[in-house]
Amino acid sequence: MAENENTDSPVRTSRDDSVLREKLQSWLGIQLPADAAPEVSEISSPSESGMSSETLLFEATWKGKAGFREGGAFVGRMAPSQEDHPIFPAYDLEMQARVMRLAAKSGVPVPSVRWLELDENVLGAAFFIMDRIAGRVPADVPTYSIEGFVKDASPQERRRLQDNTVSSIAKIHAIDLEANDGSFLEFPVEGKTALARHVANQRAYYEWAIPDRPSPLIERAFEHLEESWPNETSRVVSWGDSRIGNVMYGNDGFEPVAILDWEMAGLGTRELDLGWLSFMHTFFQKLFEGMGMDGLPDFLRADDLAETYQKMSGHSVEDLRWYETYAALRHAIIMSRISDRMIHFGQAEPTEDPDDRIPHRATLEGMLDGSFWHD
Repeated sequence: MAENENTDSPVRTSRDDSVLREKLQSWLGIQLPADAAPEVSEISSPSESGMSSETLLFEATWKGKAGFREGGAFVGRMAPSQEDHPIFPAYDLEMQARVMRLAAKSGVPVPSVRWLELDENVLGAAFFIMDRIAGRVPADVPTYSIEGFVKDASPQERRRLQDNTVSSIAKIHAIDLEANDGSFLEFPVEGKTALARHVANQRAYYEWAIPDRPSPLIERAFEHLEESWPNETSRVVSWGDSRIGNVMYGNDGFEPVAILDWEMAGLGTRELDLGWLSFMHTFFQKLFEGMGMDGLPDFLRADDLAETYQKMSGHSVEDLRWYETYAALRHAIIMSRISDRMIHFGQAEPTEDPDDRIPHRATLEGMLDGSFWHD
């Protein structure tokens, strides 16, 4: 088990990187020609963001056709061990690889998937290997709003980053589902529309994630959303985890060089990704304001995102407050699960009130009673 004393960072895995390295090197020898003799460097994992799938960073070389060593830098994504109290009930690595290849057709930059391995006996979980791309990612820890290249950028540069991100989302949504098979992204639940299935899938996730101590606030949010159901005017490929922390931008600019993390992808409406993009910034912004910090209050505002998206895509954006509320609900489930995971690893104590596991509790409550929209 990974040591977790004297740290505020949530434990991500109990796996041994040195064991993974040996197994990965042996596996790579099977994928390559018999005399390739691959060598894999030490494995590391990024600590700045992400707590769902495990990310492995490494370099590998092997003997090429001309006898010279070749290879490169790679990123591995693998499903977490069930012993590590995972964030999500299932990690469909094949779906992620397929949606990345589909997204590449839209013109957005995605890493090239080199290998996909579904046999869990190799490393203990399914995984795929991508080429590593050079760039910079807005960090979660410490958060980009208080430190790093996004905070240090000028307002004009941040606006360029924002607009470029919205452009990438619009391109993903423009994928032609008549010409490209997106059926593998349909959630396996009941529902007459893509949005209905999306919400039903979230309720199923909620019931799995925190079965022992349900959240009255989350239950109330589900009821509120059902009673104020929005207009559904689209059915598109939804990136799912559409936040700037899942975008790699160029080292010398603010253009995306890689769109990352597709494990929450599915079919849905256009507003799903815009609501998530806006809310995930709001989540951090409200936390900082509560601590007396400025953050970036004029960044990734929902109205700005909607206006930019409409200009870029030619499609109107409707009922965005509903989607921001839905994003707050979805994130509440995730954060409740993360809280339970920290308790599992001995990094937190159980809360008496289940809703105290939700760090943006006040924001979600304000969205439900209407007071948030009048801040």
